Amino acid sequence: MSLLLRSLIRPTCAVCARGPPSKLLLLPSAAASLRLSGKRFVVLGTSLTEGQTVRQRKIIGAWLLGCAGMVYGAVALGGVTRLTESGLSIVNWDLIKGMKPPLSEAEWEQEFHKYKQFPEFQFKGGQEEITLEKFKFIWSMEYLHRMWGRAIGLAFLIPCGYFWAKGRFSAPMKKRMAFAGVLLVSQGLIGWWMVKSGLDPSQNSRSDVPSVSQYRLAAHLSSAFVLYTVYLWTGLSHILTPYDHTNVPKIGRLRGLAHSTKTWIFLTAVMGAFVAGLDAGLVYNSWPKYADKWIPDGLTTKEPKWRNLFENQVTVQFIHRNLAYLTLASVTATWLIGRRMALGPRAKVALHGLMVMGYTQALLGIVTLVNYVPVWLGALHQSGSMALITFAFWLTSELRRVPK
Repeated sequence: MSLLLRSLIRPTCAVCARGPPSKLLLLPSAAASLRLSGKRFVVLGTSLTEGQTVRQRKIIGAWLLGCAGMVYGAVALGGVTRLTESGLSIVNWDLIKGMKPPLSEAEWEQEFHKYKQFPEFQFKGGQEEITLEKFKFIWSMEYLHRMWGRAIGLAFLIPCGYFWAKGRFSAPMKKRMAFAGVLLVSQGLIGWWMVKSGLDPSQNSRSDVPSVSQYRLAAHLSSAFVLYTVYLWTGLSHILTPYDHTNVPKIGRLRGLAHSTKTWIFLTAVMGAFVAGLDAGLVYNSWPKYADKWIPDGLTTKEPKWRNLFENQVTVQFIHRNLAYLTLASVTATWLIGRRMALGPRAKVALHGLMVMGYTQALLGIVTLVNYVPVWLGALHQSGSMALITFAFWLTSELRRVPK
């Protein structure tokens, strides 16, 4: 992220023609478009910033990148909440009343009593002593996660309403912001829908274990990734002036690889949610083999067979590992193709950052696995997936086509 921020504040030319970095030329068509009062060069055929001044564009872009950063924090905090088994400690949901925490010992006892009525306490009570002090910790973790989500809502909706009322959004931008708003509200609803599956696990694939449904956990994480990338991409579209790579040989191949890499990262992260939901990171804690085998036993023990893809701990870990290998191969291929091209300075930083983060994330995954998923490593690994997709989206933003 620091690499991204340094590149964002670096002075850059407007839409540029291909050539050595010291001889970048402003295209006549771009110069003409930039002379138009209140107009912004169209990016990806959609005039998201039409009618905005340079200052307005920068302010809106910074706001959206700030929202993206908050979503990044929510995903990281959500990972810690899950790893500390804190997610089921608050057993009710109320948008307004839920913002008030217990302030007295009597209120804490009341919350603790509510928690004791649900399966998680009854399940854990037979394995470990859950004291009021321990309950206060897990409750506070879940409370912090929920309040962070509400803070994102305020940070997005209030400025969005202001900019909308002031006429700062073009028609395409209004559609983009409406989509982001619906996604943000849906994210909160999906979160509670997920928690409810843990409060009553009778319909889950593992009904004997009081934990959230891995399907709902994957939906919650996936929607967070989509919301994050909407904020990130749109923010970058406002902050950065596009660099023209039109005349770079084989640029289409690099674009295709970069977009494929984004897809592999997303799929691997989604399967990682299934790993987390099933505690599948604890079934084979060796690498590169599964114990002493390259293909683990027990891949197809469930009926019907498709259930193994999402409900079998062994199969889910196997798929996640192999998706990670495919992701790393895609990252490497993207870097090998792009490193010799005459890319813009920011694109090169994004490309190298993607490569470094790809291998860092792979290493984090291996270390997390062989150490039986300690909280701090598990949290780093989940945050690493967000950092990796950040570099991938930044790179594709830099490589986007500049319309003529």
